Amino acid sequence: MLYIKCFFVLYLKFYNSISSIFLENNMNYYEHTIIARQDTSPSQIKQIQDKYSKIIESNDGNILKFESWGLMHLSYLIKKNKKGNYLHFKIEGSGKTIEELEKNEKIDKNLLRYLTVKVKKLDLDTDYFKKNEKNFKKKLLL
Repeated sequence: MLYIKCFFVLYLKFYNSISSIFLENNMNYYEHTIIARQDTSPSQIKQIQDKYSKIIESNDGNILKFESWGLMHLSYLIKKNKKGNYLHFKIEGSGKTIEELEKNEKIDKNLLRYLTVKVKKLDLDTDYFKKNEKNFKKKLLL
């Protein structure tokens, strides 16, 4: 009986050490959206993009796709802003990557909001906010 208990305790210690190794290196897919203030210039938006891209890459993450959705109306006032510049990242990384990213975003005064969503797979083909030229021409003719 004593041998079984010792074996069980050793097994649990071994299992916990092995599982923590595998869980740390687990890469997940994330969609991350940032809303910057409406009065940020295009050069400042480029700096914000570069800053957070470097943070992602320095923490063993990969940016699979970046989209700048531009200046859009907000549903409600956020810090006295009616509009915001939307930046959207599609990321492959670990929880450590997202933790570091959000830690830096909390202290950035140029950002209004940010949101990270973990997804099972990413849609890299669709551009949701790309203007369709055919529909744009039809609206002009009407």
